Amino acid sequence: MAATVEVVIPVYNEEQALPRSIMILTEFLRDNLSNPWRVVIADNASTDDTRSVSEMLCARDPSVTYMHIPQKGRGRALRAAWMDSTADIVSYMDVDLSTELVHYPELVRALEAGDHIAVGSRLSKGSRVTRSMKREVISRIYNLMVRSMFFAGFPDAQCGFKALTRQAAQAIVPHIKNNNWFFDTELLIIAAKRGYRIRSVPVKWDDDPNSTVNITSTAAEDIQGLLRLRFGGIPPAEAPPQDPGGPGS
Repeated sequence: MAATVEVVIPVYNEEQALPRSIMILTEFLRDNLSNPWRVVIADNASTDDTRSVSEMLCARDPSVTYMHIPQKGRGRALRAAWMDSTADIVSYMDVDLSTELVHYPELVRALEAGDHIAVGSRLSKGSRVTRSMKREVISRIYNLMVRSMFFAGFPDAQCGFKALTRQAAQAIVPHIKNNNWFFDTELLIIAAKRGYRIRSVPVKWDDDPNSTVNITSTAAEDIQGLLRLRFGGIPPAEAPPQDPGGPGS
């Protein structure tokens, strides 16, 4: 039986981007993913018309649902959505769809084949990336820090394009302390140290020039998170199941 799939889109004040992005995403999934799926808009405390726009999209398409989280934080939105999910595979991608959607079925197939986590990588051989030199340098330095501090095998911790089995999410997410941008890195470091199988998928990724992410404050938060894990220890998360079968098998 095919694994059920849930795609979470965490948003904050994205009333303009949502209609186009949800249309593109749902059309792609209908045409390219045979698994049963649904899309969840996880709204973390938006102050614009994100809620009303999301509810309109849900009314138009029953495969789209809406969740309101009363506090800001991408990690907080993912935590709420994933821990509430009943899907075999939980995932997320950024609302700007910077990562080409053609790679999404690759994440699903990796989990169905027995991996616990599958992540898009902008730093693997075969990846095609368009972004400013500043962001490229910062990303490479950060991921080098992750690998050197934790001997992690995954090349890209921050790409907003990830999927994991529900069992992996339930075992790891409760141990993640960060509720913002470092959530992704903390997830992967805990998973790698506890023996979860992580598949990195090279992707085509185009930077969104309208991104509102503050690079300086995000980098500071990330470095603080790395130091906390390095010197405070990795949480004792549950080890992965030994069954090599994928979700839905």
